[in-house]
Amino acid sequence: MASLQSLDSSPSFQIISSLRYDPALPGVVAQRAANSYPDPLKTPYYLLPYHRDRLINAANHFKWQKALEFLRRDLNSFVQVLDSFISDKTKPWRLRIAIDSDGTCTVDVNPTASIDPLNLLIPSSSSSQSATWRIYVDTQPTTPSGFTTHKTTARDDYTAARLRAGIVSPQDPIEVLVVNPKGEVMEGSITTPYFRRRPAVSDGQAEDSSPEWITPPLSSGGNWGTTRRYALSQGFCLEKVITIDELVDGEECWLSNGVRGFMRGIVHTTRHPSQ
Repeated sequence: MASLQSLDSSPSFQIISSLRYDPALPGVVAQRAANSYPDPLKTPYYLLPYHRDRLINAANHFKWQKALEFLRRDLNSFVQVLDSFISDKTKPWRLRIAIDSDGTCTVDVNPTASIDPLNLLIPSSSSSQSATWRIYVDTQPTTPSGFTTHKTTARDDYTAARLRAGIVSPQDPIEVLVVNPKGEVMEGSITTPYFRRRPAVSDGQAEDSSPEWITPPLSSGGNWGTTRRYALSQGFCLEKVITIDELVDGEECWLSNGVRGFMRGIVHTTRHPSQ
């Protein structure tokens, strides 16, 4: 990956955010999360305000004023831009929004598989979703930078981590945890991970406190993700540093991203068979 300094001085990259368009989303939000889901327009675009905020934060970081001018228009205007790229509003789609330093917006739209729309909401203790994702740990560290905190097209480190884990297709239900030089989990290559841990016992606290879901803090170097923000805002998880030494082979965890929502997985601390 090119250095932050060289890319900042000559922007040869775009800031990006990937999200789901799903016509079933407004209905499930109205039934299950009308007062807590963070989209005042209740659009079919999953967590749309958070995606715009994420792009604004990235444009601020890279000091792209023209991009900020485009992104700071009202949310209805943003919806109109995205709507112009949707050819069939009866089907789910994967959108990849890309913004240049000059404020030019392009949107790649591709078909995506149908999912249970409940997977787009915060998981509940009664979730019946099976743990189908296999989660491995990267064998080499990634150095945190503006390109790990913010999502851009400069993703060589993530591509390399996926190759080391033997992930050959974006459709494979396989994820790799990206790790910083301190041995802290930063994030998944395309997801935010959540691990279940029992909280530390303090004076006067019962020792049988229920386990809680935790996710790596931004200080570990990971991405300012939209579903991560959603999970934190709804009290699903807390932030806590997680080292690779703390991971347990076979433990269940959750993963999330802006296209597939929340997914169950199993951690494998041993190497992928291809390694």
